[in-house]
Amino acid sequence: MTEEAKKLRGYEARLREAGVRITRPRRAILQILSETADHPDAMEIFQRASSIDPTISLSTVYRTMKLLEDKGEIQRHAFAGGPSRFEQAAAEHHDHLIDLDTGDVIEFHSERIEQLQDEIARRLGYDIVHHRLELYGRKRKGSKPTPRE
Repeated sequence: MTEEAKKLRGYEARLREAGVRITRPRRAILQILSETADHPDAMEIFQRASSIDPTISLSTVYRTMKLLEDKGEIQRHAFAGGPSRFEQAAAEHHDHLIDLDTGDVIEFHSERIEQLQDEIARRLGYDIVHHRLELYGRKRKGSKPTPRE
């Protein structure tokens, strides 16, 4: 079974646990979510799912996303006041860099940043329970991403 198929079955199981029927439109939404690696907003999910099932409504997308968020299957992000964007709940923590010109969302993880946050919290007498780091920037002219860390 592919990773996408496992995710799709997991989403279906969580909705059934919530007492929700898996209709054709919902299955289309779940299929899109299980296959996506980006951070689509509700309209993008709606447009992608509509190509699978033209009967889908935007309200079905919103209701389904809310249920999945409540069940911890997806995470909602509101980057820089834009529309809410969604991603699959990650097994491992990561942070985001948002390109202000393209809207691209780049996921990254930095042990140095995590250590520094822990050090600051400890110095102030706290244990970090949860955090979210979002960096906003513009690509330098002529630069290429360098994978570090």
